[in-house]
Amino acid sequence: MISKEKGAVCITGASRGLGRAMVLAFLENTETEVVAVTRNREVWQDVSDRYGRRLRVVCGDICTEAGRSAVFDAVAGGAPLSVLIHNAGALAFQPFDKTGEATLKAVYEVNVFAPYLLTQKLVPLMRGTHVISISSIGGVQGSLKFAGLSAYSSSKAALNCLTEMWAEEYKDTDITFNCLALGSVETDMFREAFPGARAACTPVNMARYIAEFAFSAPSVMRGKIISLSLGNP
Repeated sequence: MISKEKGAVCITGASRGLGRAMVLAFLENTETEVVAVTRNREVWQDVSDRYGRRLRVVCGDICTEAGRSAVFDAVAGGAPLSVLIHNAGALAFQPFDKTGEATLKAVYEVNVFAPYLLTQKLVPLMRGTHVISISSIGGVQGSLKFAGLSAYSSSKAALNCLTEMWAEEYKDTDITFNCLALGSVETDMFREAFPGARAACTPVNMARYIAEFAFSAPSVMRGKIISLSLGNP
């Protein structure tokens, strides 16, 4: 349905929500291997039994050098890296004047520093790779903003800009960088940020779109920030 490629797709933040849905979308609709990066290996036990060697689970924290090295080793030991998806994210829902230095650093550690350093680590393994950053429409200039999300939205704005910088740095190579700035998707993070609200999209539907985008986009776009939203929030 999506691709007959037999490379590998590496997805961070794969334990739950959109990350888990993306892993399943690639396993069910493509012939790629999937490297699922998570802090909880047990959540993939039943799926590992079903897909065998096509699913490789890396248990580690990509905010650490040891965690990034574990991802490098897993990717280096498998099929060529076709797609890297920076999906791991951290949310802080606090008023601006209550958001302290420790919270701000924790959000940026996951949302900006980890993708920056993991990409840096994996570049030597990239040949024709599509790197996709999962951002938020709240980090797009001119979009509707919500009080309490200053750390989160500003970190996603940084990730958006970082995508554009990667594209410029590697414009003379076959590595493609794009960013998907998502609107509301029914995940635990969305429910934490907007208690009682109903998301406009399910993780399954968004994951299927991302799996299509991963293989179709490089032929028509590079360094783009694509807003995907059915409504606000």
